[in-house]
Amino acid sequence: MKLRRLGAAVAGLAGGVVAGDRLLRGAAGELEPALDATERTYRWRGMDVAYAELGDADDPTLVCLHGINAAGSSGEFREVAATLAETHHVVAPDLPGFGRSDRPPLRYSAALYEDFVADFLAEYDAPAVVASSLSGAYVARAADDDRVTVDSLLTICPTTRGGPHPPKTWLRELLRSPVVGTGLFDALVSKPSIRYFNADHAYADPASVSDEWTDYQWRTTHQRNARFAVAAFVSGHCNSDIDLGAALRDLDAPVTLVWGRDATLPPLSTGRELADEADARLVVFDHAKLLPHVEHPTAFVDAVREAIAPAE
Repeated sequence: MKLRRLGAAVAGLAGGVVAGDRLLRGAAGELEPALDATERTYRWRGMDVAYAELGDADDPTLVCLHGINAAGSSGEFREVAATLAETHHVVAPDLPGFGRSDRPPLRYSAALYEDFVADFLAEYDAPAVVASSLSGAYVARAADDDRVTVDSLLTICPTTRGGPHPPKTWLRELLRSPVVGTGLFDALVSKPSIRYFNADHAYADPASVSDEWTDYQWRTTHQRNARFAVAAFVSGHCNSDIDLGAALRDLDAPVTLVWGRDATLPPLSTGRELADEADARLVVFDHAKLLPHVEHPTAFVDAVREAIAPAE
């Protein structure tokens, strides 16, 4: 009798988690594009990868690659994309598993994202690239591909690690599980959790984040299959094994590093060491953490144009 009651309680709890997740996804609704731009689709390995396109296609191409985090999307460039498009053909994809791109239940990995970045960049003739966080490492790896020529690279707080090292497979599989993983993920991406991350890691001034953007972050994390790419990220499976300093130093293009002085993941001290290793220019933004392009968009655009100008 006790076992029967326990089984009924477990089944009821599981049913509650699943029903709650469906309610949250229903409340999130269909996700609209994060950027005010023409949306196009890049077909890659059976997936539809959404990307925003702004500016004149005859202008030099600038590819903007967002960082990987629980609520990652091309909307990371919402404050600068339109201004950059005044002089450049701006292309900003939602990486596979994020934003409006397909989110199949794959075991996402650094290798998958490195391959995607290489294939996507190969579609363009020597683009300039702006890459955030882990995407900076993916670009450095992709540059080894003979098909890829990068005209210049500006990378924001680049890192090779977004999760534990070595990766924790048990954590990935736990978050992928249909009941426990769903419940844990819904807690991880609740609005209080998103606000905490924004204030603690992403922005020096939490007022830089509008309520509308926080709502968009919440909604993008409650799309169907949203937890699978995030499970790979938080468990360390999106970490790159590249020697980032050496790879950036060997890149046959000008490299600029951008850092927020108040950043902690990774801190500015890491940026200084990386700039020395890579023989790269370092631009530091006061009163900023991981997203100086949101907190200081005008100065960031100036930094991008200065970084691109020598190559052009």
